[in-house]
Amino acid sequence: MSDNKSDIFWDLPAAFVLLTRLPLPALPDAAFAGAARAVWAYPVVGLVLGGVAAALGAGLTALGLPPLLVAGGVLVALVMLTGAMHEDGLADTADGLWGGLTPARRLDIMKDSRIGTYGVLALVLAMGLRWQGYALVSWAELICALVLSRAAMPPLMLALPHARADGLSKRVGKPGMPPVAAAGAIAVVVALVLTGGSGLVALALAAGTATGMAALARRKIGGQTGDILGATQMVVEIAVLLTFVAL
Repeated sequence: MSDNKSDIFWDLPAAFVLLTRLPLPALPDAAFAGAARAVWAYPVVGLVLGGVAAALGAGLTALGLPPLLVAGGVLVALVMLTGAMHEDGLADTADGLWGGLTPARRLDIMKDSRIGTYGVLALVLAMGLRWQGYALVSWAELICALVLSRAAMPPLMLALPHARADGLSKRVGKPGMPPVAAAGAIAVVVALVLTGGSGLVALALAAGTATGMAALARRKIGGQTGDILGATQMVVEIAVLLTFVAL
């Protein structure tokens, strides 16, 4: 029988294995036994990714590259570090939710590895907005966007039922309130420390955007999937970036 107090120490590495492609050592089965509990660490993953992005951006800036090229380099790095997991979710979500007429058909489309017109357009628009956003915000604001967008996923996992009987989200499971609340608390602290009052505005916009994504997913397919969670991360990140640009 596993010890819950010791298992919790696997939450952080398990979250990194799930949400990134960082070169981590192989983890034991115990690391994934509490995968749903590990959602508290999702904003920590965003914080680390943001730190890497800021360090890379500072290095590219020191080389004399203009902001737009620096932002492009950071964007490429983040896509590689996450294995384009969230981008894939956004494309599948766009294709499925707008390409099917029934919940069952939408889920079938989302599971299809082929990409359609809606998915292509969603990716082009999202990548363009992120690229421009990265070039216009401060490094602290970029880190905040990566943290808040990953903290937006656990509430959807708690609030919505699984839309299908298989898939990544189903395997992870449904988290309880304590780890979801912990993820939110971490996000609030990071937003306040890094960006002050503007971080609270961004936090409110992030919560509103995530709520809208939850309502859309419930109406279109009756719940959430891994693709929905990935799309939520992308849309919330863009919403936060646009908020900081506007402030």
